[in-house]
Amino acid sequence: MRLRIKSTTGKLISSLPFAVLMVILLMSTSAFAQQAASDSDAWQFGVSIYGWFPDISGETAFTQPGGGSDFTIDIKNILDNLEFTLMGIVDVRKGRWGLFTDVIYMDVDGSETGTREASIGRRGLPANATANVDLDIKSWIWTIAGYYRALEQNGWTLDLAAGARYVDIEQSVNWNTTGNVGPIPIPDRTGAAKAEVSNWDAIVGARGRFAFGAQKAWFVPFYVDLGAGDSDFTWQGIAGLGYAFKYGEVTAVWRYLDYDLPSDKPIKDMNFSGPAVGYTFRW
Repeated sequence: MRLRIKSTTGKLISSLPFAVLMVILLMSTSAFAQQAASDSDAWQFGVSIYGWFPDISGETAFTQPGGGSDFTIDIKNILDNLEFTLMGIVDVRKGRWGLFTDVIYMDVDGSETGTREASIGRRGLPANATANVDLDIKSWIWTIAGYYRALEQNGWTLDLAAGARYVDIEQSVNWNTTGNVGPIPIPDRTGAAKAEVSNWDAIVGARGRFAFGAQKAWFVPFYVDLGAGDSDFTWQGIAGLGYAFKYGEVTAVWRYLDYDLPSDKPIKDMNFSGPAVGYTFRW
């Protein structure tokens, strides 16, 4: 865990990933449009309840009380435990067209005490000093998108999606140093600060599954999206394994979500990575 002064610099994110994905989507749409498969006009519904248990890493710049400087915290090194996380998805489809919404809430509270790697104001802690840092993160992540069922045959399904994602992240930090901290200015020895960011991003992506086995009950689900807007760039990937029953399915996946935010934001960048398990009810 490091606390350090950091100057603000701009970031340039290439638009190449957008171009590549759009070419893939257009090629896929053109190819799948040629398939002659009949579609059911019946409404189909799905409700998923997930628990997601990610590690969190990134950079956060807080305004230091009484100082006017920024310092950065390496979140993954002070993350102790996940207080609560819940993921829920609602999916509605009629024929080839559908809509889904995905809501995530996470509350993370981590701390680290006695670190020997900390520095404040670019000064390393003396050998007989101790740093105590507490960090709390509360996050809302909401995705809503429409999709088109481009492929549904031989155990494969593929949906092409477009929509938006909203993120609201609030981080608060408390720190103090004890022992012989003479080289460190008095205002830097203890304090508290808070940083918040809320933004919308347009996204495009694809999701699907490949079913296998004698009854096609086992399947591999996958999802990917990327976008930008208030963020410089954001992308997400999900993959795992599932088993389908008559009225639902159980899945275990790995989910990765990354945000690269503008340099003037109080939160510089964030990523969430970890397993998720859940059950989907279908009718």
